[in-house]
Amino acid sequence: MLKIGLTGGIGSGKSEVSRRLADHGAVVIDADKIAREVVEPGTSGLALIVDTFGEGVLREDGSLNREKLGQIVFADAGKLARLNAIVHPKVGERVAELQRAAAAGAVVVYDVPLLAENDLAPMYDVVIVVDASDEVRLARLVELRGMAEQDALARIKAQATREDRLKIADMVIPNEGPLDDLDARVADVWAELQRRRDATRD
Repeated sequence: MLKIGLTGGIGSGKSEVSRRLADHGAVVIDADKIAREVVEPGTSGLALIVDTFGEGVLREDGSLNREKLGQIVFADAGKLARLNAIVHPKVGERVAELQRAAAAGAVVVYDVPLLAENDLAPMYDVVIVVDASDEVRLARLVELRGMAEQDALARIKAQATREDRLKIADMVIPNEGPLDDLDARVADVWAELQRRRDATRD
Protein backbone atom coordinates (compact mmCIF):
# COMPACT_ATOMS: atom_id res chain seq x y z
CA MET A 1 0.00 0.00 0.00
CA LEU A 2 1.27 3.46 -0.92
CA LYS A 3 -0.01 6.29 1.28
CA ILE A 4 -0.40 9.65 -0.43
CA GLY A 5 -1.07 12.94 1.36
CA LEU A 6 -2.91 15.28 -1.04
CA THR A 7 -3.17 18.94 -0.12
CA GLY A 8 -3.57 22.40 -1.60
CA GLY A 9 -4.85 25.78 -0.55
CA ILE A 10 -8.50 26.72 -0.84
CA GLY A 11 -9.35 27.33 -4.51
CA SER A 12 -6.31 25.39 -5.78
CA GLY A 13 -8.41 22.60 -7.35
CA LYS A 14 -7.48 19.85 -4.89
CA SER A 15 -10.97 18.32 -5.14
CA GLU A 16 -10.66 18.12 -8.94
CA VAL A 17 -7.35 16.28 -8.56
CA SER A 18 -8.81 13.99 -5.90
CA ARG A 19 -11.72 13.08 -8.19
CA ARG A 20 -9.38 12.32 -11.10
CA LEU A 21 -7.12 10.13 -8.94
CA ALA A 22 -10.20 8.18 -7.82
CA ASP A 23 -11.17 7.72 -11.50
CA HIS A 24 -7.69 6.26 -12.14
CA GLY A 25 -8.23 3.73 -9.33
CA ALA A 26 -6.92 5.38 -6.17
CA VAL A 27 -8.71 4.75 -2.88
CA VAL A 28 -9.54 8.29 -1.75
CA ILE A 29 -10.08 9.02 1.95
CA ASP A 30 -11.53 12.51 2.42
CA ALA A 31 -11.11 13.71 6.02
CA ASP A 32 -13.63 16.57 5.64
CA LYS A 33 -16.27 14.26 4.19
CA ILE A 34 -15.74 11.74 7.01
CA ALA A 35 -15.98 14.55 9.60
CA ARG A 36 -19.46 15.32 8.21
CA GLU A 37 -20.48 11.64 8.12
CA VAL A 38 -19.61 10.96 11.79
CA VAL A 39 -22.08 13.64 12.98
CA GLU A 40 -25.03 12.79 10.75
CA PRO A 41 -28.45 12.23 12.41
CA GLY A 42 -28.57 8.93 14.27
CA THR A 43 -24.81 8.78 14.92
CA SER A 44 -23.21 8.61 18.36
CA GLY A 45 -21.10 11.61 17.29
CA LEU A 46 -24.14 13.85 16.92
CA ALA A 47 -25.60 12.56 20.19
CA LEU A 48 -22.38 13.51 22.02
CA ILE A 49 -22.37 16.98 20.44
CA VAL A 50 -25.97 17.57 21.59
CA ASP A 51 -25.11 16.31 25.09
CA THR A 52 -22.18 18.74 25.20
CA PHE A 53 -23.55 21.84 23.49
CA GLY A 54 -27.33 21.49 23.83
CA GLU A 55 -30.20 21.02 21.37
CA GLY A 56 -29.73 24.56 20.08
CA VAL A 57 -27.08 23.23 17.67
CA LEU A 58 -29.68 21.17 15.80
CA ARG A 59 -31.79 22.21 12.83
CA GLU A 60 -35.53 21.49 12.85
CA ASP A 61 -34.95 18.30 10.85
CA GLY A 62 -32.56 16.99 13.53
CA SER A 63 -29.38 17.56 11.53
CA LEU A 64 -26.40 19.51 12.87
CA ASN A 65 -26.52 23.29 12.37
CA ARG A 66 -22.83 23.80 11.55
CA GLU A 67 -23.09 27.58 11.46
CA LYS A 68 -24.62 27.68 14.95
CA LEU A 69 -22.05 25.25 16.33
CA GLY A 70 -19.28 27.24 14.65
CA GLN A 71 -20.41 30.44 16.36
CA ILE A 72 -20.19 28.67 19.73
CA VAL A 73 -16.84 26.92 19.33
CA PHE A 74 -14.80 29.40 17.32
CA ALA A 75 -15.33 32.04 19.99
CA ASP A 76 -14.10 29.75 22.78
CA ALA A 77 -10.92 27.66 22.59
CA GLY A 78 -12.09 25.35 25.39
CA LYS A 79 -15.34 24.53 23.56
CA LEU A 80 -13.48 23.98 20.30
CA ALA A 81 -11.18 21.52 22.10
CA ARG A 82 -14.26 19.68 23.44
CA LEU A 83 -15.74 19.46 19.94
CA ASN A 84 -12.44 18.18 18.52
CA ALA A 85 -12.26 15.58 21.30
CA ILE A 86 -15.62 14.23 20.07
CA VAL A 87 -15.07 14.40 16.31
CA HIS A 88 -11.35 13.60 15.81
CA PRO A 89 -11.34 10.10 17.39
CA LYS A 90 -14.41 9.15 15.33
CA VAL A 91 -12.78 10.41 12.15
CA GLY A 92 -9.63 8.47 13.08
CA GLU A 93 -11.64 5.25 13.59
CA ARG A 94 -13.36 5.63 10.22
CA VAL A 95 -10.08 6.40 8.42
CA ALA A 96 -8.50 3.29 9.98
CA GLU A 97 -11.51 1.23 8.89
CA LEU A 98 -11.25 2.44 5.27
CA GLN A 99 -7.50 1.85 5.30
CA ARG A 100 -7.95 -1.73 6.52
CA ALA A 101 -10.54 -2.33 3.77
CA ALA A 102 -8.14 -1.18 1.01
CA ALA A 103 -6.31 -3.88 -0.96
CA ALA A 104 -2.68 -4.57 -0.05
CA GLY A 105 -1.42 -3.03 -3.32
CA ALA A 106 -3.72 0.00 -3.26
CA VAL A 107 -2.66 3.59 -3.77
CA VAL A 108 -4.49 5.32 -0.91
CA VAL A 109 -4.93 9.07 -1.25
CA TYR A 110 -5.68 11.02 1.92
CA ASP A 111 -7.35 14.33 0.99
CA VAL A 112 -6.05 16.57 3.81
CA PRO A 113 -6.69 20.34 3.48
CA LEU A 114 -4.54 21.33 6.49
CA LEU A 115 -1.67 18.89 5.96
CA ALA A 116 1.02 21.61 6.00
CA GLU A 117 -0.57 23.53 8.87
CA ASN A 118 -0.67 20.45 11.12
CA ASP A 119 2.81 19.11 10.17
CA LEU A 120 1.34 15.83 8.90
CA ALA A 121 3.76 15.24 5.99
CA PRO A 122 5.76 12.49 7.83
CA MET A 123 2.61 10.31 7.94
CA TYR A 124 2.68 9.75 4.16
CA ASP A 125 4.94 8.02 1.65
CA VAL A 126 4.36 10.82 -0.88
CA VAL A 127 2.99 14.34 -0.41
CA ILE A 128 1.30 15.89 -3.45
CA VAL A 129 0.59 19.62 -3.46
CA VAL A 130 -1.93 21.08 -5.91
CA ASP A 131 -0.52 24.53 -6.60
CA ALA A 132 -1.97 27.78 -7.91
CA SER A 133 -1.05 31.39 -7.20
CA ASP A 134 -2.98 33.32 -4.56
CA GLU A 135 -4.31 35.59 -7.34
CA VAL A 136 -5.75 32.66 -9.31
CA ARG A 137 -7.22 31.09 -6.17
CA LEU A 138 -8.81 34.40 -5.12
CA ALA A 139 -10.39 34.84 -8.57
CA ARG A 140 -11.81 31.29 -8.43
CA LEU A 141 -13.29 31.77 -4.96
CA VAL A 142 -14.96 35.03 -5.97
CA GLU A 143 -16.09 34.02 -9.48
CA LEU A 144 -16.85 30.32 -9.08
CA ARG A 145 -17.91 30.06 -5.44
CA GLY A 146 -19.49 33.50 -5.12
CA MET A 147 -17.46 34.44 -2.04
CA ALA A 148 -16.96 38.08 -1.11
CA GLU A 149 -13.38 39.11 -1.92
CA GLN A 150 -12.66 40.03 1.71
CA ASP A 151 -13.91 36.64 2.97
CA ALA A 152 -11.94 34.79 0.30
CA LEU A 153 -8.74 36.67 1.20
CA ALA A 154 -9.28 35.92 4.89
CA ARG A 155 -9.64 32.19 4.13
CA ILE A 156 -6.46 32.20 2.02
CA LYS A 157 -4.52 34.08 4.73
CA ALA A 158 -5.74 31.69 7.45
CA GLN A 159 -4.03 28.76 5.69
CA ALA A 160 -0.36 27.95 5.20
CA THR A 161 1.48 30.08 2.66
CA ARG A 162 2.09 28.77 -0.83
CA GLU A 163 5.82 28.57 -0.02
CA ASP A 164 5.22 26.50 3.13
CA ARG A 165 3.11 24.00 1.21
CA LEU A 166 5.64 23.69 -1.62
CA LYS A 167 8.42 23.01 0.94
CA ILE A 168 6.77 19.73 2.00
CA ALA A 169 5.85 18.57 -1.52
CA ASP A 170 7.32 15.41 -3.05
CA MET A 171 5.26 16.09 -6.17
CA VAL A 172 3.58 19.29 -7.36
CA ILE A 173 0.57 19.52 -9.67
CA PRO A 174 0.41 23.06 -11.11
CA ASN A 175 -3.24 24.04 -11.68
CA GLU A 176 -3.70 27.51 -13.10
CA GLY A 177 -4.98 26.55 -16.56
CA PRO A 178 -7.95 24.66 -18.06
CA LEU A 179 -9.18 21.31 -16.74
CA ASP A 180 -7.87 19.55 -19.88
CA ASP A 181 -4.34 20.44 -18.74
CA LEU A 182 -5.14 19.02 -15.32
CA ASP A 183 -6.28 15.69 -16.84
CA ALA A 184 -2.87 15.21 -18.47
CA ARG A 185 -0.95 16.21 -15.33
CA VAL A 186 -2.95 13.86 -13.10
CA ALA A 187 -2.43 11.00 -15.58
CA ASP A 188 1.35 11.58 -15.39
CA VAL A 189 1.25 11.68 -11.58
CA TRP A 190 -0.82 8.48 -11.47
CA ALA A 191 1.72 6.68 -13.65
CA GLU A 192 4.50 7.80 -11.28
CA LEU A 193 2.53 6.70 -8.20
CA GLN A 194 2.01 3.26 -9.71
CA ARG A 195 5.73 3.06 -10.47
CA ARG A 196 6.57 3.94 -6.84
CA ARG A 197 4.04 1.46 -5.49
CA ASP A 198 5.44 -1.33 -7.67
CA ALA A 199 8.99 -0.45 -6.58
CA THR A 200 8.02 -0.97 -2.93
CA ARG A 201 6.74 -4.47 -3.77
CA ASP A 202 10.04 -5.60 -5.32
